[in-house]
Amino acid sequence: MRIDFNGVFPALTTKFTPRDTLDLPMFAHNLEAQIEAGVNGVIIGGSLGEASTLTLEEKETLIKYTIEKSAGRIPVLLNIAEGSTREAVNQARQAEQWGADGLMILPPMRYKSDHRETVAFFKTVAGVTPLPVMIYNNPVDYKIEVTLDMFEELTELANIEAVKESTRDVSNVTRLINRFGNRIKILCGVDTIAIEELLMGACGWVGGLVGAFPAETTAIFRLVKAGRIEEALEIHRWFLPLLELDIHAKLVQYIKLAEAEVGLGTEYVRAPRLQLIGKEREEVLDVIRQGVASRPVLTEYA
Repeated sequence: MRIDFNGVFPALTTKFTPRDTLDLPMFAHNLEAQIEAGVNGVIIGGSLGEASTLTLEEKETLIKYTIEKSAGRIPVLLNIAEGSTREAVNQARQAEQWGADGLMILPPMRYKSDHRETVAFFKTVAGVTPLPVMIYNNPVDYKIEVTLDMFEELTELANIEAVKESTRDVSNVTRLINRFGNRIKILCGVDTIAIEELLMGACGWVGGLVGAFPAETTAIFRLVKAGRIEEALEIHRWFLPLLELDIHAKLVQYIKLAEAEVGLGTEYVRAPRLQLIGKEREEVLDVIRQGVASRPVLTEYA
């Protein structure tokens, strides 16, 4: 499927069984909820999908299973987050063979590459495939910023089409638009500032809490783009305490707990992550349950 990088793109969690194997039925249940809510594509094996713990075989299974279950209704992207250019290239080629519709690519993992190395990495990986590419720009968590000057060089490749903008600097949306116009599609990658970046001109939202609250996430996006800002803000103000679960080191555990609470997932994570226990779990669960108890009636915004 062709990706236009407009709309809501969930970074799906990877569902596991108590035996630490892929829980495909629960994954399919969540996927269907996302599609029914009107998302515009899904991303497999992102940070939220516990990419660093997945084998290549598991990624293949997830991509092929998602393609089968989505049945052409939405595009499916594979995230690539590797320490070596060689392995990133291998996964880009594999993703195309598996039937993925696009890629999201992080900078090199475990090495803080400089300008030349970062550009070379992205160009090399994107250059081996015709699949459309979204660059993941997250210097807060991954310590490498993809600067405007880097993007100037990256846009020489036609299939580098979008950026997951996670610098947490809302003004970077305007900088990108001022420099590149609509050449680079901008998707906010930080839940707490998504509405601000959409108002500044971002055309999409790579969401985390959408995993547990798909209808509310897509409602905010549609209302903003329809110019119904006050209505979007009403939902956003309810949503913000939940969205803040996305900007914590344990976002995987927190969001999986939210998914479990609303019946769209389980709490199982893969080591070295551990399930939440004790006071921490109760505090996060309290935030989630307060949000569920006060959930807005979306038919009022139809």
